[in-house]
Amino acid sequence: MGFWKTITRKEDPSVYQDKDSHLIRSLRVRDFLALGVGTIVSTSIFTLPGEVAAMHTGPAVAISFVIAAVVAGLVAFAYAEMSAAMPFAGSAYSWITVVFGEFFGWIAGWALLAEYFIALAFVGSGLSANLRPLLANTGIKLPASLSNAFGTSGGVVDLISLIVIALVAILVSQGVKDAARVENVLVTLKVLAILLFIVVGATAVKHSNFVPFIPKYRMTSNGAFGGWQGIYAGVSMIFLSYIGFDSIAANSAEAINPGKTMPRGILGSLAIAVVLFVAVALVLVGILPYQKYANSAEPVGLALRSIGHPVVASVVQIVAVVGMFTALIGMTMAGSRLIYSFGRDGMLPKFLGTLDEKNRPNHALWTLAIIAILIGAMFPFAFLSQLISAGTLIAFMFVSLGIYALRPREGKDIPTPAFKMPFYPVMPCLAFLASLFVFWGLDIDAKIYAGVWFLLGLVIYFTYGVRHSYLNKTEKD
Repeated sequence: MGFWKTITRKEDPSVYQDKDSHLIRSLRVRDFLALGVGTIVSTSIFTLPGEVAAMHTGPAVAISFVIAAVVAGLVAFAYAEMSAAMPFAGSAYSWITVVFGEFFGWIAGWALLAEYFIALAFVGSGLSANLRPLLANTGIKLPASLSNAFGTSGGVVDLISLIVIALVAILVSQGVKDAARVENVLVTLKVLAILLFIVVGATAVKHSNFVPFIPKYRMTSNGAFGGWQGIYAGVSMIFLSYIGFDSIAANSAEAINPGKTMPRGILGSLAIAVVLFVAVALVLVGILPYQKYANSAEPVGLALRSIGHPVVASVVQIVAVVGMFTALIGMTMAGSRLIYSFGRDGMLPKFLGTLDEKNRPNHALWTLAIIAILIGAMFPFAFLSQLISAGTLIAFMFVSLGIYALRPREGKDIPTPAFKMPFYPVMPCLAFLASLFVFWGLDIDAKIYAGVWFLLGLVIYFTYGVRHSYLNKTEKD
């Protein structure tokens, strides 16, 4: 078989349907809404608006959030149609393998895998950074060796990050239904805390803090500030916040009535997240001049204390820490299903694609948790954020273009989905270009790290995946 035919061999969607049929369909719309909101509205809603306002946008941070949301929304429509038509574990990896072929599916999945490995370690590190000050207030102070990543500020291992990732893995290993129940409760608490901040903060908003809404453009040590250049720089930073809806799609094989459940879960959670992000951003810059948030690790707490609400600030900070568990649960569920999909197809060792006696992909789950713990232990918090957006945007571009290959097959070998991306064929193109627009705005380090990860993926594919894939074995039989 020629090289091009080998890398473009496509999986029969009915094979995925059969392989994933052993996974238990137990997740409803409310579970996916909680999963999506819990993953999208993570640590970043309490930290990013102040940071981006001070570094790049000034009061116009709300515009950056809206633009990033529009980009994410365009792609979310593509995700909604894909997951309704092909409710398989592994989201973009499985879809692209069906519509474009094995190699392109591998690249899309490999790009997403960077997100899940690193985002899990990133949120674990962030939870640790926020929990340690709260523990210190009660007299519990960990030594530097147990507080930071190896080689960072005297660190050997970030003990709290290690423990919370392991605890979440134990929870998810009991089954997605139990994990979803915990997720629903924690997300409700987190949304209530956000609404509390918005209501209390809105009473102290000053109109003068919004003037000028878009400051004049200038270059700073952090890059562009002010003008549309600053807003664009803000979009690239903020986009990291919106990528969580892939975690919904990755679990579509465990959805009840996925044709309706998946679109509602994906689009609904994104809509809720946009409203909360924009409201928090506007209240935050309205309470204090945006310059005050420079180098502040907890801008929401800073704002609330400045207007005489220290108790509310403490409540919000505690709930923010608890709420990070929701992001960890969502990413652990999604990342483990992606690794399971690789093992299911022989692209990685097949034990990763096996289910336990209760039909749970726990080999993949613990592989994800252990690697995330090692990454979090070895690399500092700031380093980890570089790769997350880059990998996800690559997958987003594949999924957007994949709609063009999906449509001609709907109603033939792929069922006609209950939901379709509107304004076809224009909207898939817009989704692709919008994702490329955000990717182009990432800093050079993010692109370099993405390139290195891409090369590693090529090596693994051509030395292992291409020979061990089940598609390869099927052709030989």
